[in-house]
Amino acid sequence: MWWLHGARDRAEHAFADEADALIEQLPHARRVVAYSHPAPGDRGYDRVGRLSGEAVLDVGVPADADFYVCGPEGLMHEISASLVARGVAPDRISTEVFGPGESQTPGIAPAPKRAPHAPAGEAGGGPLVSFARSNLSVAWDAAFASLLELAEACDVPVRWSCRTGVCQECRTGLVGGRVAYRPDPLEPPGPGDVFICCSQPTEEVTLDL
Repeated sequence: MWWLHGARDRAEHAFADEADALIEQLPHARRVVAYSHPAPGDRGYDRVGRLSGEAVLDVGVPADADFYVCGPEGLMHEISASLVARGVAPDRISTEVFGPGESQTPGIAPAPKRAPHAPAGEAGGGPLVSFARSNLSVAWDAAFASLLELAEACDVPVRWSCRTGVCQECRTGLVGGRVAYRPDPLEPPGPGDVFICCSQPTEEVTLDL
């Protein structure tokens, strides 16, 4: 496994220590970090300059590897094009945008096609989940991965984007109760809030939805 990361300098090197700790746990892993403008005293980088498609192969990554490229669109396009030009098969390259973009539900969704209702099927056996603004209370069902999925099944208006606890678009007021997170969000919500995209109730909860 090769881990290649590009940043301006140490101050902008995201999750540097966390990534290094994970890489050390992987057998035969190799790490290459490029700083485009390292500051005096910076440490933890292997080369100076921007990370590019040519640089990826020049450090020794085999052309028949599977490439997972994450970054701004311009960077991903340049790296992907360079890899293909150097003989990498296009179907071995996967990309994911890291940067601003339109939310999939930007803000509270328009009025639903149906009034909020209990989800289809038999009632769950978990804690009661109350959607205060929608005047709806339903029992939690562990078949749902998150409170967001339950709300969607009930046609309760919600907003979200990443669904993994990163973007905070789904932040919702927690009127009462407690939740657990799976997966853990990138940063915890503020007091009285909850990220519904990655949380599940551990007791009766009331949401400001």
